[in-house]
Amino acid sequence: MKSIFKTILLACTLGCVSFSSVMAQESSESKFTTSIGGDLVSSYIWRGQNLGGVSLQPSISMEYAGLSLSGWGSVGIDGNDTKEFDLTLGYGIGGFSVSITDYWFAFPGAINQYFHYGKDVTAHVFEGQIGYDFGFLSLNWYTNFAGAMGTKDGKDAYSSYFELAAPFEFGGLDWEAGLGFVPWKTDFYAEVDGFSLSNVSLKATKTLKISDEFDLGMYSQAVWNPTSEGGYILVGFSF
Repeated sequence: MKSIFKTILLACTLGCVSFSSVMAQESSESKFTTSIGGDLVSSYIWRGQNLGGVSLQPSISMEYAGLSLSGWGSVGIDGNDTKEFDLTLGYGIGGFSVSITDYWFAFPGAINQYFHYGKDVTAHVFEGQIGYDFGFLSLNWYTNFAGAMGTKDGKDAYSSYFELAAPFEFGGLDWEAGLGFVPWKTDFYAEVDGFSLSNVSLKATKTLKISDEFDLGMYSQAVWNPTSEGGYILVGFSF
């Protein structure tokens, strides 16, 4: 009965989300753009870690002259899944990008008040990012610098993550292969005890034309975490 209910709920969610396509508005004078969108995924896998099952992930962003402000969230159909709300301020020029993200994770049974920022009670994580996209390969480094940043032997670890991603085309699909590494021990990333390869991914994407005004992105991704010995495969739809 529970699986039937989830199936019905998933179908209803797809029906509702399909009415909200990604929209963009641009002024020819200011070059100010705004967009909204959302993903529906069968599993929420982040940097090789399993953070939940079927999830709806809405997003909104604004951009002007390379400066951007975006919001992103994740809500699982299962009430026991972690809920998430992220705010990112970023800047990009050419292939270079830099950003600061405020992650807010609401874990079941934890103290999850949004406006609690004290180190020992906060559910926020603040992360800095710097990267460069060469076209054939992108490199990105991420480091937690405040909030629940993760610890090593009881001390702040400034938990970090480094990722390489390479896009390519094959068989009529757009693909991306990725490798993610955790450079030192931290409890922020599961079962990491030093320099570790924690994310190996392969993603295939296809755009489905629904109408003249609406396209549906569909993707499938396989993810392996050699450190935790986890393996996952998921499907997602982008609206």
